[in-house]
Amino acid sequence: MRAIPLTVTALTAALLLTACNDGGGEKNGKSGSACEIGGVSLQIGAASVAPAAGDTGEIPVSITNQSTPCTLDDFPAVALNGGGTTTRVPVLKGAKAQKLKLAKGDSASFSISYVRGAEGAKNALAAQTVKITLPGSDTGRTFPWKYGPVAAKSSGTAPDASVSAFQQVGD
Repeated sequence: MRAIPLTVTALTAALLLTACNDGGGEKNGKSGSACEIGGVSLQIGAASVAPAAGDTGEIPVSITNQSTPCTLDDFPAVALNGGGTTTRVPVLKGAKAQKLKLAKGDSASFSISYVRGAEGAKNALAAQTVKITLPGSDTGRTFPWKYGPVAAKSSGTAPDASVSAFQQVGD
Protein backbone atom coordinates (compact mmCIF):
# COMPACT_ATOMS: atom_id res chain seq x y z
CA MET A 1 0.00 0.00 0.00
CA ARG A 2 2.94 2.35 0.60
CA ALA A 3 3.97 2.16 -3.08
CA ILE A 4 0.97 4.17 -4.30
CA PRO A 5 1.75 7.39 -2.33
CA LEU A 6 5.42 7.17 -3.35
CA THR A 7 4.48 6.64 -6.99
CA VAL A 8 2.09 9.61 -6.90
CA THR A 9 4.77 11.77 -5.24
CA ALA A 10 7.38 10.75 -7.83
CA LEU A 11 4.96 11.38 -10.71
CA THR A 12 4.00 14.79 -9.30
CA ALA A 13 7.66 15.76 -8.93
CA ALA A 14 8.40 14.68 -12.50
CA LEU A 15 5.48 16.71 -13.86
CA LEU A 16 6.53 19.78 -11.90
CA LEU A 17 10.07 19.54 -13.21
CA THR A 18 8.94 19.24 -16.82
CA ALA A 19 6.52 22.15 -16.38
CA CYS A 20 9.33 24.44 -15.18
CA ASN A 21 10.87 24.86 -18.63
CA ASP A 22 8.12 26.03 -20.93
CA GLY A 23 10.42 28.27 -22.92
CA GLY A 24 8.93 31.40 -21.36
CA GLY A 25 7.30 32.32 -24.65
CA GLU A 26 10.68 32.55 -26.37
CA LYS A 27 11.03 31.50 -29.97
CA ASN A 28 13.61 28.85 -29.17
CA GLY A 29 12.23 26.06 -31.34
CA LYS A 30 11.59 23.75 -28.39
CA SER A 31 8.32 21.88 -28.27
CA GLY A 32 7.60 23.36 -24.83
CA SER A 33 7.59 27.02 -25.95
CA ALA A 34 4.31 28.90 -25.92
CA CYS A 35 2.52 29.43 -29.22
CA GLU A 36 2.73 33.06 -30.28
CA ILE A 37 0.57 35.15 -32.60
CA GLY A 38 3.49 35.64 -35.03
CA GLY A 39 3.98 31.88 -35.45
CA VAL A 40 0.36 30.84 -35.94
CA SER A 41 -2.53 31.72 -38.19
CA LEU A 42 -5.54 32.83 -36.18
CA GLN A 43 -8.96 32.92 -37.82
CA ILE A 44 -12.50 33.59 -36.70
CA GLY A 45 -14.79 31.14 -38.47
CA ALA A 46 -18.38 31.32 -39.60
CA ALA A 47 -20.32 32.33 -36.52
CA SER A 48 -23.69 31.27 -35.25
CA VAL A 49 -24.80 34.87 -34.73
CA ALA A 50 -27.42 35.67 -32.08
CA PRO A 51 -30.23 37.24 -34.16
CA ALA A 52 -32.02 39.20 -31.41
CA ALA A 53 -31.49 40.54 -27.89
CA GLY A 54 -31.43 37.67 -25.38
CA ASP A 55 -30.35 35.08 -27.96
CA THR A 56 -27.04 33.22 -27.68
CA GLY A 57 -24.38 33.20 -30.37
CA GLU A 58 -21.15 31.26 -30.78
CA ILE A 59 -18.00 32.27 -32.62
CA PRO A 60 -15.40 29.60 -33.42
CA VAL A 61 -11.73 30.60 -33.44
CA SER A 62 -9.08 28.39 -35.06
CA ILE A 63 -5.32 28.41 -34.58
CA THR A 64 -2.93 26.68 -36.98
CA ASN A 65 0.77 26.48 -36.16
CA GLN A 66 2.85 27.89 -39.03
CA SER A 67 6.22 27.66 -37.28
CA THR A 68 8.25 25.50 -34.91
CA PRO A 69 6.42 23.23 -32.44
CA CYS A 70 4.68 25.14 -29.67
CA THR A 71 2.31 24.62 -26.77
CA LEU A 72 -1.09 26.02 -25.80
CA ASP A 73 -1.25 25.72 -22.02
CA ASP A 74 -4.22 27.46 -20.38
CA PHE A 75 -7.09 29.51 -21.84
CA PRO A 76 -6.87 32.25 -24.47
CA ALA A 77 -7.40 35.80 -23.22
CA VAL A 78 -10.32 37.45 -25.01
CA ALA A 79 -11.28 41.11 -24.60
CA LEU A 80 -14.18 43.01 -26.14
CA ASN A 81 -13.65 46.68 -26.98
CA GLY A 82 -16.25 49.30 -27.76
CA GLY A 83 -17.19 52.84 -26.84
CA GLY A 84 -13.93 53.40 -25.00
CA THR A 85 -14.51 50.32 -22.81
CA THR A 86 -12.43 47.15 -22.76
CA THR A 87 -13.95 44.14 -21.04
CA ARG A 88 -12.30 40.77 -20.55
CA VAL A 89 -14.45 37.75 -21.43
CA PRO A 90 -14.42 35.17 -18.62
CA VAL A 91 -13.65 31.48 -19.03
CA LEU A 92 -16.66 29.18 -19.38
CA LYS A 93 -17.71 28.04 -15.91
CA GLY A 94 -16.51 24.49 -15.27
CA ALA A 95 -14.20 24.42 -18.32
CA LYS A 96 -10.85 22.72 -17.81
CA ALA A 97 -7.78 23.83 -19.74
CA GLN A 98 -5.70 21.16 -21.39
CA LYS A 99 -2.11 21.42 -22.56
CA LEU A 100 -1.90 20.98 -26.33
CA LYS A 101 1.34 20.61 -28.26
CA LEU A 102 1.11 21.78 -31.85
CA ALA A 103 3.60 20.64 -34.46
CA LYS A 104 3.93 22.72 -37.61
CA GLY A 105 0.60 22.43 -39.47
CA ASP A 106 -1.38 21.24 -36.41
CA SER A 107 -4.56 23.09 -35.44
CA ALA A 108 -6.63 23.79 -32.36
CA SER A 109 -9.83 25.73 -31.78
CA PHE A 110 -11.91 27.38 -29.09
CA SER A 111 -15.17 29.28 -29.10
CA ILE A 112 -16.55 32.53 -27.77
CA SER A 113 -20.18 32.29 -26.66
CA TYR A 114 -22.21 35.44 -25.98
CA VAL A 115 -25.70 36.69 -25.28
CA ARG A 116 -26.80 39.50 -27.56
CA GLY A 117 -27.79 42.71 -25.86
CA ALA A 118 -30.39 45.24 -26.92
CA GLU A 119 -29.15 47.94 -29.27
CA GLY A 120 -28.36 51.12 -27.28
CA ALA A 121 -29.16 49.54 -23.90
CA LYS A 122 -27.16 50.71 -20.87
CA ASN A 123 -26.56 47.09 -19.85
CA ALA A 124 -25.02 46.12 -23.20
CA LEU A 125 -21.51 46.61 -24.55
CA ALA A 126 -21.53 47.97 -28.10
CA ALA A 127 -18.46 45.92 -28.99
CA GLN A 128 -16.53 46.98 -32.08
CA THR A 129 -13.49 44.71 -31.82
CA VAL A 130 -12.37 41.52 -30.10
CA LYS A 131 -8.73 41.01 -29.10
CA ILE A 132 -7.38 37.48 -28.72
CA THR A 133 -4.13 36.73 -26.88
CA LEU A 134 -2.67 33.23 -26.63
CA PRO A 135 -1.57 31.91 -23.23
CA GLY A 136 2.06 32.63 -22.36
CA SER A 137 2.20 35.63 -24.70
CA ASP A 138 1.62 39.37 -24.34
CA THR A 139 0.92 39.93 -28.04
CA GLY A 140 -2.67 39.75 -29.22
CA ARG A 141 -4.52 40.09 -32.49
CA THR A 142 -7.61 42.25 -32.95
CA PHE A 143 -10.58 41.39 -35.18
CA PRO A 144 -13.74 43.37 -35.98
CA TRP A 145 -16.75 42.36 -33.85
CA LYS A 146 -19.67 41.99 -36.29
CA TYR A 147 -22.10 40.17 -34.00
CA GLY A 148 -24.06 42.98 -32.33
CA PRO A 149 -24.00 44.34 -28.78
CA VAL A 150 -23.12 41.97 -25.93
CA ALA A 151 -25.45 41.84 -22.94
CA ALA A 152 -24.09 42.35 -19.44
CA LYS A 153 -24.55 39.69 -16.78
CA SER A 154 -27.19 40.46 -14.20
CA SER A 155 -24.39 41.50 -11.82
CA GLY A 156 -23.81 44.60 -13.94
CA THR A 157 -20.61 45.18 -15.89
CA ALA A 158 -19.22 41.75 -16.85
CA PRO A 159 -20.22 40.62 -20.35
CA ASP A 160 -22.65 37.72 -20.63
CA ALA A 161 -20.07 35.83 -22.64
CA SER A 162 -17.50 33.09 -22.13
CA VAL A 163 -14.43 31.47 -23.66
CA SER A 164 -14.10 27.70 -23.99
CA ALA A 165 -10.95 25.61 -23.62
CA PHE A 166 -8.71 24.78 -26.59
CA GLN A 167 -9.58 21.59 -28.45
CA GLN A 168 -7.25 19.70 -30.79
CA VAL A 169 -8.48 19.72 -34.40
CA GLY A 170 -7.99 16.61 -36.51
CA ASP A 171 -6.36 13.41 -35.32
